[in-house]
Amino acid sequence: MRFLISLLFAALPAGAVDLAVYGGTAAGVMAAVQGRRMGLSVVLVAPEQHVGGIAVDGLGSNDINNHWFCNADAVGGLAAEYYRRIGAKYGQKGPVYRYESHVAEEVFAGLLREAGVTVHRGKRLREPLRSSVEKQGTVLRAITMESGERIAASAFIDATLEGDLLAAAGVATTVGREANALYGETKNGIRAETTHAQFAVRVDPYRTPGDPRSGLIATIQDEAFGTPGAGDKNIQAFCFRLCLTKDPANRLPIEKPASFDRAQYEIYFRYVKAGGKLWTPTARLPNGKTDLGSWHDLSANLYGMNREWPNGTYSTRERIFREHREFTQGLLWLLQHDPEIPSETRAAWKEWGLPRDEFTDNGGWPRQLYIRDGRRMVSDFVLTEHHTRRTNAVPVADPVAVAYWPTDTHSVRRIVKDGAAYNEGFVFDDNQWGPFGIAYRALVPRRQEATNLLTATAPSSSHVAYGAIRLEQTFMSLGQAAGTAAALALRTKRAVQDVDYAALRERLVRDGQVVTLNSVTRLP
Repeated sequence: MRFLISLLFAALPAGAVDLAVYGGTAAGVMAAVQGRRMGLSVVLVAPEQHVGGIAVDGLGSNDINNHWFCNADAVGGLAAEYYRRIGAKYGQKGPVYRYESHVAEEVFAGLLREAGVTVHRGKRLREPLRSSVEKQGTVLRAITMESGERIAASAFIDATLEGDLLAAAGVATTVGREANALYGETKNGIRAETTHAQFAVRVDPYRTPGDPRSGLIATIQDEAFGTPGAGDKNIQAFCFRLCLTKDPANRLPIEKPASFDRAQYEIYFRYVKAGGKLWTPTARLPNGKTDLGSWHDLSANLYGMNREWPNGTYSTRERIFREHREFTQGLLWLLQHDPEIPSETRAAWKEWGLPRDEFTDNGGWPRQLYIRDGRRMVSDFVLTEHHTRRTNAVPVADPVAVAYWPTDTHSVRRIVKDGAAYNEGFVFDDNQWGPFGIAYRALVPRRQEATNLLTATAPSSSHVAYGAIRLEQTFMSLGQAAGTAAALALRTKRAVQDVDYAALRERLVRDGQVVTLNSVTRLP
């Protein structure tokens, strides 16, 4: 142990900082801000040009108090401060949970600027990832960017949704669905029956209707159903969180992409012919804008078409991003113009266009996908379905934040079942879940892998449990917890695994963080 500590606090090169946070997500911002507020020198290294995560790229309607339960009760600390600052931007005295992306970016920028965080934008770890991390035993010493820039620090936080720094540092991670048998769960693995967001109508999946020998139409995977409960490497579908506007003065047209292939959208034509009703935009944000997600039976989720993303190279991810962008842009154009789309649906879509005042460096289009799934760390402690239950939940001894949301995992693939198109894998438990504490142990790797590295976005959790964690307000809370823990580890010259939990909890509570919540409160 003394040897590890001596490595951890050996003299660093000139220019080294106390804490390096990798990832420009909301969690990354809060980890960096908290580290600075606790007196650390901090650098936030963002692969993105725009810092703040999906909130600055389309997700403007947070899942807070928008169902039957009052999960605002779990929002404290920096997350609560963020929403109050959003409210102030709109002239409100209290928190506001629905907002425009450019407003979110202004608030994140203000937090970073006031805290004095040094931000490096557009900086990605060098590939191959393992070549980007310098380690001495279990101690990370520095990370190297594609540009060749080297950043040395005493402690590191991975705030990427993909868990890239964890992987680069040799920390154990996993991707996809565990078998139910692994942790004794019931909602993991291949779902025997998927009812949530399942097709409302029967859609023939074959190129020649009724003929399996003719092959499958686009967006459907040609694969066996598999054994219910078995694990696989499939991940939740991605989409864009689309910001649209009706305002003629602020509206840009949705152009037909050069790559447009009408055959790619055959499933949409068959869906409406079978009596299905396609989704249409609704203004849910200030100034009449949308936050258009894809949680429907048929919208813009591209099930099964993102499997390579978590472990993929940057070129692989760029290809997947491009495929999603071209498909989604083509879909929106089709919904406005194609004669096989019902006239009332076309009329509803034609009112909308891209906002001139959002994503101004990208033609009004979001610059990142909504990444619902990446790598998850596998540590000595794993959060599972057992921790998420409303009754008889397994308690967490060292909570640093509260997850207050159902186990919510989107489908992972679209296949054929009983001769029809079938979305497989969606879990949205609205009956058995309850708020639960996220353990500090889920944020730290195994001691033998790394002793000065934490994660705020890829906690040690099963596929099912992660579905209840993966909300922006929860990531912000985990960022604050990771930043606090890093400061305490450096202050006391301890490995992150040895941070005194009582001291960590005391500081989090003093800073307004909600760390325990034992029951579900209904909205009035």
